[in-house]
Amino acid sequence: MIDVLVLGGGFAGLWSAAAAARLLRGHTAGPAGHSVALLTPHPDLVLRPRLYEPEPARLRVPLDRALKPVGVRRIRATATAVDTAGRRVTATAPDGTRTEVAYRRLVLATGSAVVRPALPGAALLHDIDTLPAAVRLADHLRALPEAPDGPGRWTAVVVGAGFTGLEIATELAGRLRALAAPHGAAQEVRVVLVERAEVVGPGLGAAARPVITRALDTLGVERRLGATVTALDDRAVHLADGSTLAARTIVWTVGVRASPLTAQIPAPRDALGRLVVDRQLRVRGVEGVYAAGDTAAAPAEGGHTVTQSCQHAIPLGKVAGHNAAAGLLGLPAADFAPDPYRTCLDLGAAGAVATAGWGRRLREGPEGFAKGLKRAINETWISPPVDDPEELLRRADHRVGLRPSAPPPT
Repeated sequence: MIDVLVLGGGFAGLWSAAAAARLLRGHTAGPAGHSVALLTPHPDLVLRPRLYEPEPARLRVPLDRALKPVGVRRIRATATAVDTAGRRVTATAPDGTRTEVAYRRLVLATGSAVVRPALPGAALLHDIDTLPAAVRLADHLRALPEAPDGPGRWTAVVVGAGFTGLEIATELAGRLRALAAPHGAAQEVRVVLVERAEVVGPGLGAAARPVITRALDTLGVERRLGATVTALDDRAVHLADGSTLAARTIVWTVGVRASPLTAQIPAPRDALGRLVVDRQLRVRGVEGVYAAGDTAAAPAEGGHTVTQSCQHAIPLGKVAGHNAAAGLLGLPAADFAPDPYRTCLDLGAAGAVATAGWGRRLREGPEGFAKGLKRAINETWISPPVDDPEELLRRADHRVGLRPSAPPPT
């Protein structure tokens, strides 16, 4: 039987396992200790917030190099069923072998997935929701110079002008021009954002919108607002108003839903499929089960609910893992108290924009401030240390913020 079993190898899963290992290590006598296991079919943590970048294949961190030195066992399998009454998880290994894993405490951190539309031609859509999908998009783009000439060869349509849509659209403007330029086709590049709302970034706040709009204008990213896609084929995107956009590349960024495993937990869920949890991240009404990351509808500051983002997934994981271990040891549970909500949106070669608070107040700073902040987040803050157990355990303390250098309070 596993003392603390964590399902999911994303940010919330990794930090749940590390936090549980940290607390158990500090309160266990003798060589046997308590067991912590991470169940995931994948060997790596994928740096999912960075998958809009041009080389997605390198955006991963080996889980074993991070967690094995602190005693976390990785079970290579996919969870297919959760029996909370019997405290066991059914899982399938890559070779098809089924197994049951018993647990004393469970942390569900199996993440979320983009909602694929039921549209004619939907199989042709790209997305950047997973590492394989982002790699497929990168391979598709690299193949464009050899593709048959004709309308839409150098056009990309991005559906959805939210956070993900804006980041991939602004990035694609540069990526496509770099690919087209050696063939004398840089002037043929078009990137078109299709958004059903009447504004770009409808959820990103009014203060940031002028910055975003200027960036799109600078990069030449076109907008079709108040528009919806009805169908697509290998040469075009068809819109509800009857118009057509000739395009060979279509990227879908609309809608995210929690892992379907949440439906197997007999507890309330929100509209995104996330499990409703209390401030200790305990799933309401289910003994011994915690949720973290994109599977958790946890309370944030000011009466808000956490977002499905890495800035919340990391602290959610730390608190869930800590509390799962604390429950075994009879120690007090910690409340989830995230850092104040902030956003930092990459805008490709046009820079970035940063906001603070749920009202999305614009964060001002010297020239390049937001872009530098985004690089620090992407390249340093969200990456866990590898081959460094002491640093991993230090950062697994739920009182340590996102910045790796931030110490816990005294």
